[in-house]
Amino acid sequence: MSQKRTSGAKYTPQPTSNTFTYVLAGVALVVVVAVIVVAILWQRGGDEPRNDGYGSVRNAEVVSTVSDDGVVELGVPGAPRTVDIFEDPMCPFCGELEVKHGQELAQKIDEGTIAVRYHMVVLPQLNQLSASGDYSSRAVAASRCVAESSDAIVYSAFHAELFSTEFQPEESGETDHSNAELAEMATRNGASTSVADCITSGSAADVAAADAETARAALAAAGAAGTPGVLVDGQLVDALRESSWVESIG
Repeated sequence: MSQKRTSGAKYTPQPTSNTFTYVLAGVALVVVVAVIVVAILWQRGGDEPRNDGYGSVRNAEVVSTVSDDGVVELGVPGAPRTVDIFEDPMCPFCGELEVKHGQELAQKIDEGTIAVRYHMVVLPQLNQLSASGDYSSRAVAASRCVAESSDAIVYSAFHAELFSTEFQPEESGETDHSNAELAEMATRNGASTSVADCITSGSAADVAAADAETARAALAAAGAAGTPGVLVDGQLVDALRESSWVESIG
């Protein structure tokens, strides 16, 4: 029974219940968390695709070349700026990078503003987290097969799907993709029968493995902590946090 105010008696308010105190504390915690989440999303610009609807490279003037160490470059001849991207096909953050910025990069390539150099890396720990135990290695070999066709439009489309949310396998997942499935995906994006045969047979596996080791050494030399590693004109950028890094490349 609650205490009431009476004549000649001192009024003593009843203590607030512990339950109510916990409820207030819980509400305050939720508000703080929400503010933090909003701040992070504001800083990162959200995870939604930028320039959504553009798609992959479409300009027939874009040239695709493969260097001796396996670096695939897409760009209009004479593009004044260079972007280097180091990525592993199993790396979820690499997938996030492609989903968020891939279409922005494709338009910059088409416009002749930048040339993008793709360095395909195989990180042993990620390779082992694939269902087959060697998905990264096989996907890098498939990428090499597609690149050797020297078709920038096909390579860009293949690369975009390779890192898409729908196609990229999950770490420690129950399944990944066979060579036949990688070949079918490449064909779906315009690759020739000879490219599909290269992927299915695994004929590029050895050279792709050597290239991936070279890329891994270059990634470490650049000072990147891991994949994805992104450099603009040789300077590391925080491509997952700075949402406007592509837009800022004039």
